[in-house]
Amino acid sequence: MALDREQVLRSAAALLTRKSTATMDEVARAAGISRATLHRHFAGRDALVRALEALGIEECEAALDAARLDEGRAADAVHRLVREIEPSAGLLAFLYTENQLFEGEQQNQGWTRIDERIAALFRRGQRTGEFRIDLTPAWLTEALYGLLASAAWAVTEGRVAPKDFTHMIVELLLGGARRREES
Repeated sequence: MALDREQVLRSAAALLTRKSTATMDEVARAAGISRATLHRHFAGRDALVRALEALGIEECEAALDAARLDEGRAADAVHRLVREIEPSAGLLAFLYTENQLFEGEQQNQGWTRIDERIAALFRRGQRTGEFRIDLTPAWLTEALYGLLASAAWAVTEGRVAPKDFTHMIVELLLGGARRREES
């Protein structure tokens, strides 16, 4: 029987989203395979996390494409982006805590591409007067990541209804980012 690598990764992501300290034995059980089989495909936790990182980058880039960031108002594009990324938010929340992914010069270029695309959206909103110019696009990008991770954890823990995910993130982020009329 052929191993469905994506199914194993999705099982691992689902488990690690709920329990970031899960062992490789627990990951194997969640995927319905033996630890030996898991180890043949992922030499250890680091290899598994790196494979999850690649999946996360792939899903983020697909969400960025589907959100059509260059169309319409920047605020509407932020709303579309959060809605499109929601199915991957749990995986991204897990990856957000895996700081070895973001240390030194080893950082995956995929994250750099994603950061650049999101920052460009915030810069566009600043140019059009939708967003405040005293908050840097890099900071707004980091704030978005933080809100995505926090909302994913809150939904997973049952503190927030899944149907409120997009609304809560967009309202909080844009409520602080929107440019206010001068009085």
